[in-house]
Amino acid sequence: MDLTPLVPCAFLLQLNVIDMVSRSTPLGWGVLIVLVCLSLISWAIIFAKWSAFRRARDSNAKFLRAFRKANGLDALVAASEQFRPAPLVAVFDFGYEEIHRQVKARGKLCNKVTLERSLQLGVSEELSKLDHNLNWLATTATVAPFIGLFGTVIGIIRSFNELGQAGSASLRAVGPGISDALLATAVGLAAAIPAAVFYNHFGHLLKEIGARLDDFSIEFMNMTERSFEV
Repeated sequence: MDLTPLVPCAFLLQLNVIDMVSRSTPLGWGVLIVLVCLSLISWAIIFAKWSAFRRARDSNAKFLRAFRKANGLDALVAASEQFRPAPLVAVFDFGYEEIHRQVKARGKLCNKVTLERSLQLGVSEELSKLDHNLNWLATTATVAPFIGLFGTVIGIIRSFNELGQAGSASLRAVGPGISDALLATAVGLAAAIPAAVFYNHFGHLLKEIGARLDDFSIEFMNMTERSFEV
């Protein structure tokens, strides 16, 4: 028989998941509910972070082009408003505010170390915002398979207990119970695999943006030195 896209679909349709779940125990239902909740929350975080990282990368690129074309820091203050979602803009604000404080207090930029620290604070704050809730994906990727395995073990224990009471050793007697038990493992893996994949992907994007912010801090210091001749 030729394998077509309809074959896997037909196989999945033969699996009566609702019937399998209906034969489960309250503890099995609880395990499945926990796994489904973990999966739904993880997917919500995945979609939100995907959008956030995409906006950050796009707006960073646009602001960086404007920054490199600008003649000085003052010219960027008004222009930065249109790139406000960019993490680079927040780092720029930290640096510019520190320069403004020093110039207002002493009439010139006199402490480069303080400026570098302000830029680093801006970098850390923006990375913390992007990193928010990523630990949930790591937790789901780690915990979900074990929760599913717990549900499977409980289901198999129940199946063998019913098998002993029935006094029958046929596969027909024990098969449905074991299939119900393995459903928990399948749901656990379905929750864990996407969470692990996107956690690693977002971690890579976070490092990439972090490197970009650090590079921007160096460019900011260079422009500051040219503007104030320090």
